[in-house]
Amino acid sequence: QVQLVESGGGLVQAGGSLRLSCAATGRTFSVYTVAWFRQAPGKEREFVTSCNWRGDITYYADSVKGRFTISRDNAKNTVYLQMNSLESEDTAVYYCAAGRGIVVTTKTPKSWEYWGQGTQVTVSS
Repeated sequence: QVQLVESGGGLVQAGGSLRLSCAATGRTFSVYTVAWFRQAPGKEREFVTSCNWRGDITYYADSVKGRFTISRDNAKNTVYLQMNSLESEDTAVYYCAAGRGIVVTTKTPKSWEYWGQGTQVTVSS
């Protein structure tokens, strides 16, 4: 069993940066593939980025490539999402997800086993 808790969301101006964190419980978290998704009002939850258990294989949605960076610290059971050059279109609730045996290119939310409660990111233009 894995529990995920996101933090770090907030209000930022366009062009600014934020770093989200996802703290996990569970002794085997280090073997899980992890991902970030986001959901804007009135829209479906969409894939943002993911990385494998070691953090050396990553995958990004085209909309965030070059601006966002996913990383993880397995010693701290924490996953990070560094977001730079934020745009108003990035405004959404951001969710951390985890799954065992999932390939990093898995974009379908229902394929991911564990979810956090989400953290709000608002980018003002």
